[in-house]
Amino acid sequence: MPAPRSSPATSSPAEESVQAKVAGTAAFSKFMRVLQLVADAEEPVNVGALMRASGYPRPTVHRIVAALIAERLLVENQNSANLALGPRLIQLASRSWGRSELRLAAVDELKRLRDLTGETVHLAVPNGTSMVYIEKLESPSAVRMASRIGTSVSLHSTAVGKAYLAALDDKTFKGLVKGLPMPRYTEKTMVEPAALRAQIDQTRERGWSVDNEENEAGIFCFGAAIRGAGGVPVAAISVSTLMFRQKEDPEQAYVAPLLEACRVISERIVQTPSLSSGDVL
Repeated sequence: MPAPRSSPATSSPAEESVQAKVAGTAAFSKFMRVLQLVADAEEPVNVGALMRASGYPRPTVHRIVAALIAERLLVENQNSANLALGPRLIQLASRSWGRSELRLAAVDELKRLRDLTGETVHLAVPNGTSMVYIEKLESPSAVRMASRIGTSVSLHSTAVGKAYLAALDDKTFKGLVKGLPMPRYTEKTMVEPAALRAQIDQTRERGWSVDNEENEAGIFCFGAAIRGAGGVPVAAISVSTLMFRQKEDPEQAYVAPLLEACRVISERIVQTPSLSSGDVL
């Protein structure tokens, strides 16, 4: 009697569910990758540029772009075929920003800090190996900063990034900076881990950080961390001034009001359960 044929392997419903989730996650990641490339592009991009930047085949990029345009997450210029972020994405981002509990908890102190210093104030939250600005209050001066809400900035070259790093416990700090990208933005940017560690130690000792033209030439920033429950850092604030107009006593003019703003906001956060956990957005 011939041996019975082995039936093809079948997956259980649970296994099929996991496989579907993994497949869906991979597809979603590709969509997000394309969106991020469009958002980060310094110049207008088209399908060809996205294909080269993403490494995805042309049919895949075409399919993703078409779906994003259909959902109004991207728009296409009919004359140039260049792509830009769409109105629906901007609406979603605007609602998220407007409802940010951290921003709402901090905005009064940020305005007071801006008025006291006369300089631009940024509020940033950690995002992996970078910080993201979720609020910016411009200086009343005619000279404005180029940064904007939603901008991602490096940990090693900014006052908000170094303030956040310095507020971490040493184990978390070492784990985060291990293999941390440290690109050079100006001739003063620190690109050696040892130099970063020395500045973080100094920041911990005095309680505030500096960006001495390390992220952008001509800009000097002072930073300090906002802490949640247990002293865990959840965000950071910076005061940014142009080198040529920096006041004679910067610690009194910028650092003192900065530290007071961080103290008040930190106390407010600790008293707000939804914020003190660290899930501040």
